[in-house]
Amino acid sequence: MTLSNSVTMSLNEASGALRNALAYAARGERPIVCAEIADILKKIEHIEKFDDILDSLDSLRSDESC
Repeated sequence: MTLSNSVTMSLNEASGALRNALAYAARGERPIVCAEIADILKKIEHIEKFDDILDSLDSLRSDESC
């Protein structure tokens, strides 16, 4: 079951906002702030990739049962 369009769009919007925040943080915040924002970005990207992996596994499982 792939992510719905609304979830994908919301994740993309959040990712864009976090990239903007990271750009501003890189100019004047402590390094830990930048590292945490980058970590959140990484987790958002992993949500989409992990969902794709689970879809592939589901597809393989359904192919084996035929």
